[in-house]
Amino acid sequence: MNLREDALNAVKNAIDSVLPEAAVKNALSDFRSEGGKIILAAIGKAAWRMSNAAHQALGESVSRGVVITKDEHSMGSIGNYEIYECAHPVPDGRVINATRRVIEAVSGLSSNDCVLFLVSGGGSALFESPAEGVSLDDISDITGQLLASGADILEMNIIRKRLSSVKGGKFAALCSPAKVTAIILSDVLGDKLDSIASGPAYHDESGQDAALRVARKYSLNARPEIFELLGRPGIGRLENVTSVLAGNCSNLCGAAEKSLKKMGYSVVTLTTRLSCEARAAGDVFACIAKEIAETSRPISPPCAVIMGGETVVRIKGNGKGGRNQEMALAAAIGIDGMKDTVFVSVGSDGTDGPTDAAGGIVDGNTAGKLLALGINPQFALDNNDSYNALNASGDIIKTGPTGTNVNDISILLMKNRG
Repeated sequence: MNLREDALNAVKNAIDSVLPEAAVKNALSDFRSEGGKIILAAIGKAAWRMSNAAHQALGESVSRGVVITKDEHSMGSIGNYEIYECAHPVPDGRVINATRRVIEAVSGLSSNDCVLFLVSGGGSALFESPAEGVSLDDISDITGQLLASGADILEMNIIRKRLSSVKGGKFAALCSPAKVTAIILSDVLGDKLDSIASGPAYHDESGQDAALRVARKYSLNARPEIFELLGRPGIGRLENVTSVLAGNCSNLCGAAEKSLKKMGYSVVTLTTRLSCEARAAGDVFACIAKEIAETSRPISPPCAVIMGGETVVRIKGNGKGGRNQEMALAAAIGIDGMKDTVFVSVGSDGTDGPTDAAGGIVDGNTAGKLLALGINPQFALDNNDSYNALNASGDIIKTGPTGTNVNDISILLMKNRG
């Protein structure tokens, strides 16, 4: 067993299993139009691949298609669809124009028409039309504050829904009386449909006071008009929407588990809802590794421990990194000196935070390598500089955009007891 190769192969196999093509085609097997026009709208990091799959399945029956994805996530033209690339995770001016094109495409439809709405993670930043009285600068500033404060995706999207004219079910309302079929790849823990991409085609379940509670929790700094909007109720239930969940973190972790069992590992998946600070998660994995080495609990080597979900980074330093890299660096400190132990953590979309890395892979030698290079791993962690540390030690993972987005996967592999 080569632990590093096995870990990387398991991650690759897991991501390959949740690429959008098969998921979208399966979801479309029951899709039926009412004989009117079919309008395709796709948003998120997986928007291109989801749209390409839909185009292959539906061909010229789609009257118009508008696709909005992240910079460098388009893979070329798709029929006569309009394809727009925009900034993520903080939206820029391009998203306003792209969203306007989607709204134009669904305007004036009849009850016989259908909107095929393809949704994936990243859609919150990539689909935006600010509510009346709100500017894009307001949204960008508030998004930046929440990211820096360590707010999780559910909390961020509760705020985003109140500040938008397309989130929180409002896009589906704009499509009415046309029917909306939403095919969704989930990047949200628990697959909450009102939070994935901030729920453009799903009613808001967060409650009227939820946004103000999040704002107070993170001491949000905003104009009084913003707080007035945050206190308004969300949109009610929608009668014109059918939602289909096509892929999620459980699928990702399940594929990794299957792959590792084939390699000869005993496997336990502890959770697909990991949600805490990234460095704390790295510490937990290190503690599990020590427990296995000393007692063979909760599983005996050769073994794999899997967790899926999405952690957060609380920014205190001025370094560069993402949640998976920060988790990997924290784990590296905790497993320092341990033999036959490897930890990997990767974002399924191939982008970890504001970096070109997908994550990191570390072992019991990583911390020592960093010290030999004159880099104190604990200082790098405290400075939120996991990218530069792991890049220096050769433990960074760069996949490029994968075309999907169903949270992150973290795997601890051990070959022998210590």
